[in-house]
Amino acid sequence: MASNLHQDQQRHWQSVYTENPEMYGWHPSEPARHAAEFFGASGAESVLELGAGHGRDALHFARAGFTVHATDFSGTGLDRLHAQAAHDGVAERVRTTVHDVRDPLPFPDASVDGVFAHMLLCMALSTQEIRSVVAEIERVLRPGATLIYTVRHTGDAHYGAGTSHGDDIYEHGGFAVHFFSRELVDDLARGWQLREVQSFTEGELPRRLWRITQTRPRLGR
Repeated sequence: MASNLHQDQQRHWQSVYTENPEMYGWHPSEPARHAAEFFGASGAESVLELGAGHGRDALHFARAGFTVHATDFSGTGLDRLHAQAAHDGVAERVRTTVHDVRDPLPFPDASVDGVFAHMLLCMALSTQEIRSVVAEIERVLRPGATLIYTVRHTGDAHYGAGTSHGDDIYEHGGFAVHFFSRELVDDLARGWQLREVQSFTEGELPRRLWRITQTRPRLGR
């Protein structure tokens, strides 16, 4: 079931970006603004964005001076990012890779200064797949570097609504979401320094989300 759902969602997002390539506009999300400030204050130079879509947040990181590697399973979205990066004069700081987050990340160990993922981990991924993604993120982050991610949680109005796929995954309006419990957040932070779990809302519903900041321990600690 999970594999078929993931494939259906991949086709759905590809269609959405083809029909409306700028569906989220070009203004960065509030979590990306926060992440850029955090990464900058911590001395990060490179940022890996997972699930970048058409790149509004990746472009914000590039404009802020970071080297950005953006991944997404939609080549259509990343093509739009390339075009906008060239238009904005930051193409030399932006690289992209079409990548399914269920596969190992195509980066060496301890090679990234910061990872950002806005609502990627709460897509149609099983709990085990989410754990695997976070383990891969830990592998590619440098010791002392930080993951900042956002997810819709079980306090959201759509939790329990629409079509249930099990494992706290519900499909509503064609979009499948894995709603996070606080227990899952804490589980994913085991072995990390959990720095912040910040509640916020976004969109018209509004969607209820958490912004989670967790840091990979430095060696020897």
